[in-house]
Amino acid sequence: MMPMRHNPAMAPTGWPLYELRLRTPDLELRLPTEDELDELCRLARAGFHDPAEMPFLVPWTDRPSPQFEREFFKYHWGVRARWAPEHWELELAVFRDGEPIGFQSIFATDFPILREVKTGSWLGAAFQGRGYGKQMRTAVLQLAFEELGALAAESSAFTDNQASLAVSRALGYQPNGVDRAAPRGEPRELIRLRLTRERWQERRFCQVEISGIDACRDMFGV
Repeated sequence: MMPMRHNPAMAPTGWPLYELRLRTPDLELRLPTEDELDELCRLARAGFHDPAEMPFLVPWTDRPSPQFEREFFKYHWGVRARWAPEHWELELAVFRDGEPIGFQSIFATDFPILREVKTGSWLGAAFQGRGYGKQMRTAVLQLAFEELGALAAESSAFTDNQASLAVSRALGYQPNGVDRAAPRGEPRELIRLRLTRERWQERRFCQVEISGIDACRDMFGV
C-alpha cells in the first residue's frame, strides 16, 4: 500500500467526506488537507497544459498571481460550502506514492432524481501520459455507478484536447452531440460524450477499492 501523509486526526469529524478513499493500482483519491491544497495550487501554477491552448470552459489557469492562488483556494472552499444532496461537486486530490499530482472531480445536479454525473480533471505535467487519467476517471465512475447508483456519466472536451477524449473513448463513452464555447472569447467546438451504466459494466479499466462511503452516502442524496 502506498504511503499516506494524511493525518486522520486532522480531518473534521463532522464532515465525513474527509474519510472517503478511492484507491486504484497506482493512485489514491481523497479530499486534500489545507497543506496539500497549497501543494496542488503550486503544482497548477507551475503549468500543466500548453499556454497557447485552453482545455477548460472557464480559463482559470490564465489568472495572474496572486489572483490565481486566491481564486484557487476560494473555489475549493466554496465547493464544500455549497454542498447539498441536490447539487454537489466532489473535488478529490489525486496522490501517487503520497505525492499530490492533480485533481479529479465528479459533480451532479438533481442527482436523487436524474442519477447522472459529470466529471473533470487535471494532472501535473510530469505525471501525464502514464495512464493515470484513466485510473482517476475509473475511480470516480466506480463511485458513481457502484456506490451511488448512477445511470449515466457525461464528459466533454474541446476537439484539440485529445488526451481527455482518448480517456473517455477508452472507458467506453459514446458520442453525445456537439456544443460550442468561448473560454478565451473565440468560439470553439466542444465534443460531448456519454457513458451508460450498462457499458460501464462491460468495460472496466482497473480495480478500484472504495472505503468511507457509508458514512457520507446520504450527502449524495442516496
